Amino acid sequence: MAEEETEEKVEKKEEKIGEVTHFFDKISVAIIKFAKPLKVGEKIKIKGATTDFEQTVDSMQLEHESIEAAEAGQELGIKTTEKTREGDEVYKAG
Repeated sequence: MAEEETEEKVEKKEEKIGEVTHFFDKISVAIIKFAKPLKVGEKIKIKGATTDFEQTVDSMQLEHESIEAAEAGQELGIKTTEKTREGDEVYKAG
């Protein structure tokens, strides 16, 4: 029971950092418009009507160039472990 309470508290700490604007199914890449900064190596959670998963960001690309950090206002591609959809929200996890 104590573990469930801890998980709920962690979920409340999630901070929305962006939104999926497009998803390329064949290469499993989500285009995310960032409202807040994010760095490679940080963990994100993507949530939507049928989407709910967490992953560590292994790489980000801006116009086919790898970059180490996203800034607010940028739209970047991130390889995802699961399918996402336009409008899914992106949170910084943990």
